[in-house]
Amino acid sequence: MDASSRSLSSPSSQRPHAVSRLRADRLARSAKPFLARGGIKGARCAGCRLLPSHCMCALRPQAQTRAGFCLLMADIEPLKPSNTGWLVADLVPDTFAFSWARTETDPALLAVLADPRWQPYVVFPGEFVAPERVVHAVAMDGAGAALSKRPLFILLDGTWAEARKMFRKSPYLEALPVLSLAPTQISAYRLRRSGRDDHFCTSEVAALCLALAGETQAAQTLQAYLGVYTHRYLCAKQQLPVDPADAAHAQLLALRRPAAL
Repeated sequence: MDASSRSLSSPSSQRPHAVSRLRADRLARSAKPFLARGGIKGARCAGCRLLPSHCMCALRPQAQTRAGFCLLMADIEPLKPSNTGWLVADLVPDTFAFSWARTETDPALLAVLADPRWQPYVVFPGEFVAPERVVHAVAMDGAGAALSKRPLFILLDGTWAEARKMFRKSPYLEALPVLSLAPTQISAYRLRRSGRDDHFCTSEVAALCLALAGETQAAQTLQAYLGVYTHRYLCAKQQLPVDPADAAHAQLLALRRPAAL
């Protein structure tokens, strides 16, 4: 199934999504303000986390997809303005987000994983997993169509060290298949540094999952949306004006155009 981006609601009509709610909850529990190192300085838009002068809320797309995402987020990950799980939740309506803790598990998370409508996949490199758990494709029938259960991609959202810890110390993930991706490109993410080109940000991983599930236009839209966010974030950080005609903006607008017909 190739689900396209069919609708765009106005920012004022959009409800806070799962990552936004998780961020608000984490802020409410904070004993002191969170200060992002080396990031944007100044008040940020609540809808996109950018400076108001660089706001991109009016460009937010929404894809109608069979696929869903479940983000397990390290403690302060929802607070980081460079976090791209937020963009996944912007685009895909069925995105769930939970804070990860070693000693306790949110019952709502277990309920999502047990929901018979979903086929969960833990997205993690297969080289670190027993071979019998590893899959490289989303389950399809003999005709190449998706099975009745919808794919739910579980993304471990944090640094690589945090993701490995979440994978090793989450017993409720042990019975689930592990989806090992094999991207042919290197990461284009520029908001955080990584020593390896094969480490992808959360939005890049989500786009790969969508493509694997046959959600081609949604995957392309998420990639373009990440490009727009990256451009505006870096422009705000460097106190430069936005270029609304750059390649990422043009690609995102082109992908949205059918929704306006």
